[in-house]
Amino acid sequence: MCKVLEVSRSGYYKWRSAEPSETERKRKEIKERIVYHFYDNEQRYGSPKITQKLLSEGYSIVERTVSKYMQELNLRSCVSTSTHTGK
Repeated sequence: MCKVLEVSRSGYYKWRSAEPSETERKRKEIKERIVYHFYDNEQRYGSPKITQKLLSEGYSIVERTVSKYMQELNLRSCVSTSTHTGK
């Protein structure tokens, strides 16, 4: 397999056994919190409200990043419709 990929055997095993970086760990933690808030609020919270929740927890993140992570995780908030009975 290493010949097909044109990489050294030692380089492949070093890559395979490498620890995740600090950035990767932070991203994973944030994604877990996004999933938690999404399902904890019955799939109604979108990226703006989840961003506010994460900011209140002390994470430094912007709405665009939360939106991108939600797309990667296939999370879409339900749009609630109002039920007006008419006049």
